[in-house]
Amino acid sequence: MYKFLFVSLLLPVLGWGQGMESFQLILEPRTLNNAPGLQSFAVGTHNGEWLLIGGRKDGLHRRQPFASFLAADNNVSIYVVNPESGQTWSAGLNTLPTALQEQLQSTNMEYLQRAHTLYLIGGYGFSGTQDDHYTYPYLSAVDVPGAIQAIKSGGSLAPFFRYIEDPRMQVTGGYLGLLDNYFYLVGGQKFIGRYNPMGPDHGPGFIQEYTNQIRKFQIQDDGSTWAISDYSAVTDSVNLHRRDYNMAPQVFPDGHRGFTAFSGVFQPTIDLPWLNTVDIDANGYAVNNNFYQYLNQYHTAHAALFDAAGNNMYTVFFGGISRYKIGATGELVDDPDVPFVNTISMVKRNGDGSMQELKIGEMPALLGAGAVFIPMETTPVTPEHIINLNALEEPDSTLIGYVFGGIHSSQPNIFFINTGEQSSASNQLWGVKLVRNTTKLASPLVVNGMNYFDLKAYPNPLSKQLHIDFRAPQQEEITVQIMDSRGAWVATLVSETLSPGKYELSWDTDSLSAGIYSVQISNAAGVSAVVRVVITSKRTET
Repeated sequence: MYKFLFVSLLLPVLGWGQGMESFQLILEPRTLNNAPGLQSFAVGTHNGEWLLIGGRKDGLHRRQPFASFLAADNNVSIYVVNPESGQTWSAGLNTLPTALQEQLQSTNMEYLQRAHTLYLIGGYGFSGTQDDHYTYPYLSAVDVPGAIQAIKSGGSLAPFFRYIEDPRMQVTGGYLGLLDNYFYLVGGQKFIGRYNPMGPDHGPGFIQEYTNQIRKFQIQDDGSTWAISDYSAVTDSVNLHRRDYNMAPQVFPDGHRGFTAFSGVFQPTIDLPWLNTVDIDANGYAVNNNFYQYLNQYHTAHAALFDAAGNNMYTVFFGGISRYKIGATGELVDDPDVPFVNTISMVKRNGDGSMQELKIGEMPALLGAGAVFIPMETTPVTPEHIINLNALEEPDSTLIGYVFGGIHSSQPNIFFINTGEQSSASNQLWGVKLVRNTTKLASPLVVNGMNYFDLKAYPNPLSKQLHIDFRAPQQEEITVQIMDSRGAWVATLVSETLSPGKYELSWDTDSLSAGIYSVQISNAAGVSAVVRVVITSKRTET
């Protein structure tokens, strides 16, 4: 058990226009009796109780193929949890058909609940039928209220579970969204065989195929007869080549709905997380190269909140795994080994469409990877399950949901020393409270960096030079750096204490390959701004 009472997480929203003038998140540990430690599982909800399916009961997978994703650590039970009473019930999978037994103990299934039906897609794990590790080609449907009642009463599970086989559903590590009765299966991969960091052609080989797609379809379902219909797919072998990421429903500035696929892994040409994001709606998708998400890049517990009065969209990420973190003096710290982090961050989408990323707090340990945020059923949400900030009542604090499960790591970087003892699946429950209209807030951790530094980057058409203009509002330590599209720093142009005033730099780009680069300016307090530029073989264009 953790020895502290609560962790207070401040979201400084002061000065961001009308609507929610300020709010605060508070994280509080809660007690569950006999709850399993789970990570990367699926959740259904009914009448304040949860149905937990699949996932794993160990921590980070090991590097050795013979020890990675062991069947012994599969979750072979289905659990019902009442977070308010702390009670837990469970039932084994062995009464279900073999295909369902195997899929429902897999990890990283895509899932989504529509009304009382929880839909489960794919998932990866050891299959006795295949005698190998396998991504399952199944779409399953669970009657959540019926399954919960059966587990609590000791009844049969079989009437409440259905499945169909479809190779288009053979996906793990993607994300499933629902918009206007269409399901969106975004990203992910098909992985067959044992994990092997040495690649598919060393030792026990494997098949790994990223979908590189957004698969859009309807599920026609009357409770007994059901089928996938109106299926279509779009392919982008670069920008949709991502898995194990976070996708959250969004209200875009003009009011239409959709999703944002945040960072994730891996870039096609290098084993590092993505930094850009992808916006998805009924008309297609758009890659956002005007914003980089440095924090919380792997799948973790996350919550989406919308302030209609201010037209501000907030997405909060609780811990997990990330290439970057914020250092003790506010600097951005790069670790290409991509460690576990305790960062709690927020991405804010402003009414003008611009996006900001802030560190708003810390988890009490290296927690969150493979965890889930589960809203209270009494929390007001939009039809897309975005928390409606303006509909919250006015008490001092409102319990808006819980963070449960995930990996608890003992150290940031354990991958190369992992014997199975350095991490575990967590069974800790955290209540997430939202406090509205607070008057005593900490100073913002990040201000509007573009306004603060007045950063501009533009070409000289007659030379291979990049011109950079900025200002230092006060005497402070300033860093100006250039980053390539893979997230690697290629040059540091300034790193010193500057006096207040305007500054101009010219930098020769002859040494760079053609591509997209980022000019980033930051100070020791963590205030930063970024401008993207395109370097061509002849000249530099913004």
